[in-house]
Amino acid sequence: MSNQNSQLGVLNALDVAKTQLYHFTAIVIAGMGFFTDAYDLFCISLVTKLLGRIYYSHPNAPKPGSLPPRVAAAVNGVALCGTLAGQLFFGWLGDKLGRKKVYGITLILMVLCSLASGLSFGSKPESVIATLCFFRFWLGFGIGGDYPLSATIMSEYANKKTRGAFIAAVFAMQGFGILAGGIVALIVSGAFNNAFEAPPYNFNKKDSLVPQADYVWRIILMFGAVPAAVTFYWRMKMPETARYTALVAKNAKQAAKDMSKVLQVDLEAEEERTEKLVEDPNNSFGLFSREFAKRHGLHLLGTTTTWFLLDIAFYSQNLFQKDVFLAIKWIPAPGEMNAIYEVFRIAKAQTLIALCSTVPGYWFTVFFIDYMGRFAIQLMGFFFMTVFMFALAIPYHHWTLKPNRIGFVIMYSLTFFFANFGPNATTFVVPAEIFPARLRSTCHGISAAAGKAGAIVGAFGFLYAAQPTDPHKTDAGYPPGIGVKNSLIALGVINFLGMVFTLLVPESKGKSLEELSGENDEEMKPPTARTAPAGF
Repeated sequence: MSNQNSQLGVLNALDVAKTQLYHFTAIVIAGMGFFTDAYDLFCISLVTKLLGRIYYSHPNAPKPGSLPPRVAAAVNGVALCGTLAGQLFFGWLGDKLGRKKVYGITLILMVLCSLASGLSFGSKPESVIATLCFFRFWLGFGIGGDYPLSATIMSEYANKKTRGAFIAAVFAMQGFGILAGGIVALIVSGAFNNAFEAPPYNFNKKDSLVPQADYVWRIILMFGAVPAAVTFYWRMKMPETARYTALVAKNAKQAAKDMSKVLQVDLEAEEERTEKLVEDPNNSFGLFSREFAKRHGLHLLGTTTTWFLLDIAFYSQNLFQKDVFLAIKWIPAPGEMNAIYEVFRIAKAQTLIALCSTVPGYWFTVFFIDYMGRFAIQLMGFFFMTVFMFALAIPYHHWTLKPNRIGFVIMYSLTFFFANFGPNATTFVVPAEIFPARLRSTCHGISAAAGKAGAIVGAFGFLYAAQPTDPHKTDAGYPPGIGVKNSLIALGVINFLGMVFTLLVPESKGKSLEELSGENDEEMKPPTARTAPAGF
């Protein structure tokens, strides 16, 4: 019995459907959530130095003009902690209540907390930062829900021929979110700077920190509410996915009705077949069952470990690229410019990296994932990230010389390119394809949460590790670290381990979701690391 013959008609219709307007509509609606996610998560790195200049410039601060180490770690990492919790909670809830019901909750949370972050208040600097961290935790919580829900919705809407490209396109909106963060920071800081001070700048001047600087970081953070609010109406208009309605909610009639409107064809409800499928013991085992461990245990191990390792490197690079650029003197030292202009220069550097490497990397994945396959792209990405990290780290002092700085920036950019034309995209795509419908959102949430655990390691670990090895050169309050050079070597080793654990992840190119998970067909077995096609 072939999988196509045993598959429900409504699901088969989705698998073989030609690319239509609703596919692109779903990409935009789901993708705008990821646009917002990336903007909110990474825009904080643009303003952390400004926060130090505003709130910790008093003489009694550990280092006037800089956030204390623990405060810097909290401001950069608290949203990631919230994201991890949100991925686990909303991933589980998406399988219990449905993708659509939970989708709106996450978006409302993101809008409210983006606005609240910019309105952080307090009578003392410490209370302002504490309020900011509180709201950014809950902002991260909402962002976390967007990961499993967006991936699952797009995978369940897509046809099997171009499913990888559609899911990757949703994730690729993250690149535009990072780019938008840099552009908004450029516009806001440029407008305020031109209004209040012109070059040359002197950190010691009384007007180096103008009172209006407090508006800059608030406006940048609050802008994250705009794209999320714009897409709320359209998210609520999307019907529940047919796979959830038929296979989990057991309502074949509603699934056929919803997809008949979407596909503009007449579909049969097949209520009796649906009932037999969902009551089949092969399609009812739980997450913590022996059967799940047998069928998907290695898959879950592969998706969690590769995402964990990838995000250590990816978030370290994104959140602290300003420190790397400062170390190689690509941007001026803080003492050479005023506070608002510092935001402008950091944003300019981040925007250039995003435009030249981050965004193109995402879209290379979109265009090639259904030709090359997930496995090949992920392995290739980890390989080149490893190579470029070692190429930067081993001759590190060579790159700090002025004539060689552009070469450093180009190679550093290539690590972003191959992260996105590589594991940063595929670790998002694969968990949305290879697990059963009733556990798909949960397993994606677990995989994504493992990634955010890696991001937290990167955010908190790199902050300390990248400090100078000489305690006399270390910022006040920071313990001596292993230095930027050794941090880059460590990231190279982490990327190499990512290559190794990629071997546990099956290839999902060109197969239906039910064929991959083993649902709908008693004779089908889910792919294993040994039997998966191309690349093994």
